Amino acid sequence: MSSLFEKYRYLLTDYDSLVAYSFLGIVAGVAASLTVLAFDLAIDELETALTGAFGAAGLRQLSGWTAFALPTIGAALLGCAYAMLKPADRETGIVHVISRMHSHYSVLPLRNALVQFFGGIFALATGQSGGREGPGVHLGGAVTSLMGQWLGLPNNSLRMLIACGTAGGIAAAFQTPLAGVIFAMEVIVAEYTVAGFIPVILAAVSASAVSHLLSTETELFLIEPIQLNSMMELPYIILLGFCCGLAVSLFIRISRLAATFSSAHVALRFTLAGCITGLLALWVPDILGISYDSMGDVIAGNLAIPALLAICICKLVATAVSCGVGMPIGLIGPSLLIGACIGGSLGIIGQQLQPDLASEPTLYVVIGMGAAMGAILNAPLAAILAVVEMTQTIGMGMAAMLAIVTATLTNTSLFGQRSAHQTVLRQLRRLVPSDPLTQLLHRTAVTSTMDSRAVRVPALLTDSDREPLLEFKPTWCLLEREGQDLYLVRGEDLLNWLSQQTAEQESVDLTGADIRRWSVAAVPLQATLRQALDTMSRTTTEAVYVTETSRTTGNKILHGVLTKESVERFSLAGLK
Repeated sequence: MSSLFEKYRYLLTDYDSLVAYSFLGIVAGVAASLTVLAFDLAIDELETALTGAFGAAGLRQLSGWTAFALPTIGAALLGCAYAMLKPADRETGIVHVISRMHSHYSVLPLRNALVQFFGGIFALATGQSGGREGPGVHLGGAVTSLMGQWLGLPNNSLRMLIACGTAGGIAAAFQTPLAGVIFAMEVIVAEYTVAGFIPVILAAVSASAVSHLLSTETELFLIEPIQLNSMMELPYIILLGFCCGLAVSLFIRISRLAATFSSAHVALRFTLAGCITGLLALWVPDILGISYDSMGDVIAGNLAIPALLAICICKLVATAVSCGVGMPIGLIGPSLLIGACIGGSLGIIGQQLQPDLASEPTLYVVIGMGAAMGAILNAPLAAILAVVEMTQTIGMGMAAMLAIVTATLTNTSLFGQRSAHQTVLRQLRRLVPSDPLTQLLHRTAVTSTMDSRAVRVPALLTDSDREPLLEFKPTWCLLEREGQDLYLVRGEDLLNWLSQQTAEQESVDLTGADIRRWSVAAVPLQATLRQALDTMSRTTTEAVYVTETSRTTGNKILHGVLTKESVERFSLAGLK
């Protein structure tokens, strides 16, 4: 069994091993879906315990002092808990996933995942204005990354596991597998390859199937098939996209402003955000928590324009401040509600101005949802597919595309804003390169290009050590002394030098050999070429050797050697 698993791990070092990665995608999708469903169930149970009514309905029934106290006290308690954590352990959400993928070789820590799981449950159950999808993306990516780390899979496969986990997280939350696939490729991985798509598709499908099977909610939003009445509405659709882009730009600006207080104590920041949410909830209780019940009312057309605008403004401010101070909540769900309220308002106005020409307000609601989501994530394709899948109507696709593109251009070009997660990454001064060379190095394991004809050689070479060295004729020799690795020499150079030494010597001190020495550092067997290059740069060495600790003996096993020149040759060949 162990030999079979070793063969499977070896297959994963090749990014084009579709069968191996397809199996991995299915497992990742199931794991991500189960994690997200457990997260959602825990939120509902804690909300029920705190409010006395099941799920989010209990938060909407809060009024007066209670509507203010619950988010305020909840935020203060969460801030006190966060104060006991290291700053690095507090990072959660989509930004954390993207950052770890590119700067830590897709290794997502268990501590951050636990903070996201329990912190997200407590935050949303106590009425903090946010969404569950961002936490779902983190949890889906984290559970699959941790699974890969526990199994000792190569780091290039961890990258694929995270893509599968995040796609599964979105598919399980919205039951929109196609949108989950595009979200993972467009936002998280920022790369489109045939080999990458197939496992992610299988992950999204399996996650959606598990969600359908186990979730009590057959559909997140009940939306009847809808169509655009007339092409004469297209200018009005453009106006809707502009309004959503304007709202998203305001959201990001408020979030950036709140993030400038990062030097303040975390408990103070969280308490202030909870207080702002509580004050706004005194006016509009619908903004508390995830607010999907409010979304249902907007889609059903149960709210008038003043109520829609009030929800839109309060949800925008409360969520932007909460996200800006670093609460473990998401912003995809709130962006959908904000867009829905804007679309619902314009839909009602259109019906009043041109009742014979305008489409049903529900169409504008759904298009507004897609426009706000596309602009806030800078992921227009994922937003378009989410709209089509939620409505099960492709006929409105053209109108949705027009609004989503308009909203995205309004936010990025007209107001000069980046997406929400790109803005945070920029504030944290974390570069996320997505050029073809970096992508190639991230998805290539060191084992695919290393020179495996490498051996360890004791610095004090005896006759018994010399004979196997002469028979094997290695390309590289790693000199060691008392368990410490010193440097590399070429096998040919070492053998030539040994041939010039007198035969009477029982042992030879190789450190006195007048041959070229290569400074070297170690990388694990799971490493990628990007990790190898980063290690050489960080340690100012000329080469790395690939090593693994034996599970039975505990000894270090040398697998091969990589030099900067060999990586550069591979890169040039791979980009042709």
